[in-house]
Amino acid sequence: MSFNSLFRKKSVTDILKQVEKDGAGDGHGSLGKHLGVRDLTAFGIAAIIGAGIFSTIGKASADGGPAVIFLFIFTAIACGFAAFAYAEFASMVPVSGSAYTYSYVAFGELIAWIIGWALIMEYAIGNITVAISWSDYFTGLLSSGGIHLPEWIQMDYLSASKGFDQATALMQSGKSFENLDASVQAAYTAWTTAPTLGRLHLIADIPALMIIVLITWLVYKGMKESKNASNLMVVIKLCIILLVIAVGVFYVDTENWDPFAPNGIGGILKGVSAVFFAYIGFDAISTTAEECKDPQRDLPRGMMWAIIICTVLYVIIALVLTGMVSYNELNVGDPLAFVFEKLDLKWMSGIIAVSAVVAMASVLLVFQMGQPRIWMSMSRDGLLPKSFAKVHPKYKTPSFATIVTGFVVAVPALFLNLTMVTDLCSIGTLFAFVLVCGGVLVLQNKKDIPRGKFKTPYINSKYIMPVLLIAAIALSFSYNKEATMNFVTNEKQMNDAATIVTSLNEEQINSVKSHIVQTDSAAFAAASNDIETYMSNLTEDNYSSFVNSLPVGEDLKFESGWSLFKHKIPMWIFILITLALTVWAFRANLSLIPMLGLVSCLYMMAELGVSNWIGFGLWLIVGLAIYFGYSRRNSKLNKA
Repeated sequence: MSFNSLFRKKSVTDILKQVEKDGAGDGHGSLGKHLGVRDLTAFGIAAIIGAGIFSTIGKASADGGPAVIFLFIFTAIACGFAAFAYAEFASMVPVSGSAYTYSYVAFGELIAWIIGWALIMEYAIGNITVAISWSDYFTGLLSSGGIHLPEWIQMDYLSASKGFDQATALMQSGKSFENLDASVQAAYTAWTTAPTLGRLHLIADIPALMIIVLITWLVYKGMKESKNASNLMVVIKLCIILLVIAVGVFYVDTENWDPFAPNGIGGILKGVSAVFFAYIGFDAISTTAEECKDPQRDLPRGMMWAIIICTVLYVIIALVLTGMVSYNELNVGDPLAFVFEKLDLKWMSGIIAVSAVVAMASVLLVFQMGQPRIWMSMSRDGLLPKSFAKVHPKYKTPSFATIVTGFVVAVPALFLNLTMVTDLCSIGTLFAFVLVCGGVLVLQNKKDIPRGKFKTPYINSKYIMPVLLIAAIALSFSYNKEATMNFVTNEKQMNDAATIVTSLNEEQINSVKSHIVQTDSAAFAAASNDIETYMSNLTEDNYSSFVNSLPVGEDLKFESGWSLFKHKIPMWIFILITLALTVWAFRANLSLIPMLGLVSCLYMMAELGVSNWIGFGLWLIVGLAIYFGYSRRNSKLNKA
């Protein structure tokens, strides 16, 4: 095959003819049409309001203070730009497949396969994340009711193993078990109390498995049942959120809003990945295009309404939370329940715990519904086996793909770590957003493509993009000069207390203890002879002097050279691509909204860190092996 065959494209006209012919593109049966604007908006809210508002909003608020609302607004605007691109494509190509189908039209088969493979990761890993979070809330709810499950059946294997090692290191450094973080205590307990088979500790998250099986069964049964369940869960959690706002506003102390941005712009941006994860899911609406009564009109409206409603709720909730307690107390897994419990409103904490379980289940439902429809579209094009495109004759759902999705999500949810899967989900989603925005730019000047009822408003970015780029550079060197110069020159960075302590071996720990006793024995005794606590209590200047004086190697004190530079590679990629995009915008008069969507999503990808890029790259390598081994040869366009 020629190199050009890798980029063979599907035409919009042919796709629409296929849909008119048999409703499913290849005679596999038509999906049922049950969805209107209200249902699509409800699906969007169901997908967006979940882990974000019940969990990650706490960490983001602790980092950025009350000013975290600006990060929610920025992320909403970035997602809004991407939503314009999604809406334009959904109006142009109203079929299941989402960004996969759109990329097939704009870029060709290889890029379509890559984005389809990335979407599989987004939905599968997103659901693993939500299932694990749901399990945490559910077991917490059971514990509050007096039902205590063993730690080893409510935690994943990796968290337990890592927590055991961390707990052991910290206890060797002088910290007592009672002073460890609750999550580390739970991991240590799970590891030490779990039954063993030889050297293998039998640890698995059983509640996560149960909820996935239940949701998969519901999705298999049909869109109408899924729609009704989603609408009911959305009503419940919106009522709870409005109750939280209505009660919480009376406990707001405006002094907690001062300072408004305690950690500056750096603190606000530190929560990018957590806040973006709060918006993941609105794009899942586009996978239901074939099941919409009027997709060209309803899909754009559903996406926009979902983002607007959720952003307003996120901003209000963030202001209420940071007003009720000081921002630095919010770094907890269940911030909504925490603030009411702290104010001795335990009845509200109970209501929030129940609503969190419902909210997580609704997110799980939408994601579990999206992935089989991606697989179905890829199967119709011959890139996956035909069985993935089978539609159940009674339930009108992609039955085989739904069952496989259940297995793909359920098995890893038993064993994987929450932080690992959260960031992988975010990078896969952002990659999809980048390609969809890029697809709109590629097609904007092509006259031979049928257009839908919705088109992104055109604003010429020819001069705006260069001005924005120059302004960003000027601001970086004027208001954040030291951090910018450190980034450019790769200046070494001092490690934090936890990183240093957990990196020490037993001999080094004893050496550090002796050093502290000789220099500051009274403060060390006040810190219960705990190295990490002692170091964490030091002021910034004293911490720097103390670390420099430690009798350990420089590699334990600082991160420098390649080990530091590798974390900056994603940001350098972002900078170089942004420069290229600015030149392209100037030469081709590109539309501003999709251009801003592409740049802002690429920036958030750069903030996720090099380890996530490596994980994403490995996932893509596996996908390419499948493409060249099976999909390229069996593609419908190849046979044609």
